[in-house]
Amino acid sequence: MLDRLKRIRNQTDIVLSSRFLKNLSTLERYEFLQLCHRRTYKEGEYIFYRNDPGTGMYFIEEGKIELTVETGSEESDKYQPGLLLDPPDSFGALSIGYNLRRKSSARCVTDCKLLGFFKPDFEILRDRHPQIAVKFLQTLSNIALRQLEKTQQRLAELTDSQTALTIQFDSYYSETEEE
Repeated sequence: MLDRLKRIRNQTDIVLSSRFLKNLSTLERYEFLQLCHRRTYKEGEYIFYRNDPGTGMYFIEEGKIELTVETGSEESDKYQPGLLLDPPDSFGALSIGYNLRRKSSARCVTDCKLLGFFKPDFEILRDRHPQIAVKFLQTLSNIALRQLEKTQQRLAELTDSQTALTIQFDSYYSETEEE
């Protein structure tokens, strides 16, 4: 019983302290937490691989996660250390609102406990609490826009502003033609 209470308190702390969910009220975060699923992983285990279909996001309850973009095997010189994440970080959020493939692999550096929130969970949230779902999507949109802006700025630094702008508009027009 004590272990269960400790686990619930820990999960609640993770969701309440999440930077990703900061625009939700405490009650809205509680509703969100009700739809999360606890997952455990062993050190060295992969949560997902680069180019996998995005199916959900994760909140780190315990452990360390490394996000990497492998260009070869770990034994080769092509392996590059990635970004290390600790509790209460989250990752994989854009897979909920957008039909995207994973841009990186997620590997457990230590044994990990994660809270998963998946596309079907978002559909339940949308049906039960549309206002929370809208706030969630607003957060995703803000993240995507910030990433686009930083990428565009970096691309302009590496090439030039005209090339960066051309790539941005080309991707827009090719996407709208496919729809």
